Amino acid sequence: MGANPHANGGALAIPLDVPAFASYAVEVGTPGTRHHESTRALGELLRDLYTRNPTTFRLMCPDETQSNRLGAVFEVSDRCFQEPAIAIDDHVSTEGRVMEVLSEHNCQGWLEGYVLTGRHGLFATYEAFALIVASMATQHSKWLEMSQALPWRAAIPSLNYLLTSTCWRNDHNGFSHQGPGFMDTLLSKKGTVARIYLPPDANCLLSVADHCLRSKGYVNLMIIDKQPQLQWLALADARAHCARGASIWAWAGTEAGAGAEPDVVLACAGDAATLETLAAAAWLRAHAPALVVRVVNVVDLMRLFSPREHPHGMPEAGFVELFTRDVDVCFSFHGYPGAIHQLLHARPDPARFHVRGYKEEGTTTTPFDMVVLNETSRFDIAMDAIRRARRPLADAAELTARCRQALAEHRAHVAKHFEDLPEIRAWTWPG
Repeated sequence: MGANPHANGGALAIPLDVPAFASYAVEVGTPGTRHHESTRALGELLRDLYTRNPTTFRLMCPDETQSNRLGAVFEVSDRCFQEPAIAIDDHVSTEGRVMEVLSEHNCQGWLEGYVLTGRHGLFATYEAFALIVASMATQHSKWLEMSQALPWRAAIPSLNYLLTSTCWRNDHNGFSHQGPGFMDTLLSKKGTVARIYLPPDANCLLSVADHCLRSKGYVNLMIIDKQPQLQWLALADARAHCARGASIWAWAGTEAGAGAEPDVVLACAGDAATLETLAAAAWLRAHAPALVVRVVNVVDLMRLFSPREHPHGMPEAGFVELFTRDVDVCFSFHGYPGAIHQLLHARPDPARFHVRGYKEEGTTTTPFDMVVLNETSRFDIAMDAIRRARRPLADAAELTARCRQALAEHRAHVAKHFEDLPEIRAWTWPG
């Protein structure tokens, strides 16, 4: 499958020539006003990664490369196929280096074997079907953990996953394709090997992917959807945010000039969760201006662990700086809510974190209806913030009633028109 793994003087990990990810950055301007398919930007980086590393990098994907917006790789490589090709075949040849076959466990096995020779790869698949290889990922993670205790074992390149076509945006596939459980598999593994990243937009994805592709000895999980989505951070801000792993998005909150701690913290991890949290923050800014709101975004999920449980764990002082010491936190999460409780169990007063996430409510429906079904919509978050606020609002009942009315209007509209309300589909950050 490529070069001699020991050709570089005996070191097992062959150097990977990674192009500067800044070259693929998406222009943002004002946060939350432009849409882009985030994984398409990564596909362009992977295309050039193939060109720079013609024998030491491969993409493994269960027949979904184009679907997941990574098709730029076909500008420089075909799909690998050892049988005779026919006229209607699309980018298929015996020399192809894109390993595409509808067998998740086959792709996993290929990638494990490939990185064990010192070469590099990425396994991209629909989020729901990563669970097919959960046991294989567990075995590889355990092998990595044990190999670290053997000084004669050379470090190997990390095993990298990209999960897209996520539970929140499988609009036409429905309930069978809506399951974020693979994240929980890696969350249970030792911090010495497991990493989970939830980039909210294209520039954060590029920054995270750059880190993962260059790393050694880890199992890295990146999760982001392929559909057009609002872009939040310009390149420099994305780079700084990903380096910190979690940070306050001051432009989204209302702390500036308030001269006081926030009344409530809105936290989010995941692209759909970020969208709904930002929309909730904007709604509160417009309808409850007296409420002091802080917005925190988490891209490196392991930052929520305590330092004694994970090397990425945030020291207590940094944790308090983000989430305060005693203010309630309304946390909107990409996956199952229990995962956040697992991460926070060693933190003081984890009960003040009120987590909303995927709770096995799914069907073939619209993007916004998915978050409504799972009670993670902007209106659910806003009602939670009003209820949990440190200072009670005099018009809390009226504001809550307005949110409930908005949800009722959504249900009526989607039942009649089979699409989200125009103001939901067209929503952008108001600035």
